[in-house]
Amino acid sequence: MVRVKRGKIKHKRKKKIFSQTKGFHWGRKSVYKRAKEALMHALADATVGRKLKKRNFRRLWQVRINAALSSLGLTYSRFIHLLKEANIKLNRKILATLAKDFPEVFQKIVSEVKNASKKVKTSQKGS
Repeated sequence: MVRVKRGKIKHKRKKKIFSQTKGFHWGRKSVYKRAKEALMHALADATVGRKLKKRNFRRLWQVRINAALSSLGLTYSRFIHLLKEANIKLNRKILATLAKDFPEVFQKIVSEVKNASKKVKTSQKGS
């Protein structure tokens, strides 16, 4: 039976792990067993981080919208409710960008929402 030499395959596998753990501290970048363990945890943390990123951005958008609304005499929760009643389909990302970069456009949206809410209130009283 022919002898099988596995050095190339094992070396390639190790090299791949070490290239992924480049920049890790101490033996976690150069000791195979520790590097493998560190990489496993790093990949798990990266998955969690991608989910947290979405959450953090939504919170940031809410804060930006609320800050812009406070000068216009509305709260964030009331504004979102009125937006839905007025059937204006703008997401929080767009609203936050408008509030930050184009305040005059944002003010027009807010005035439109207020007008729509007044119309809804008067139609409810009439019926």
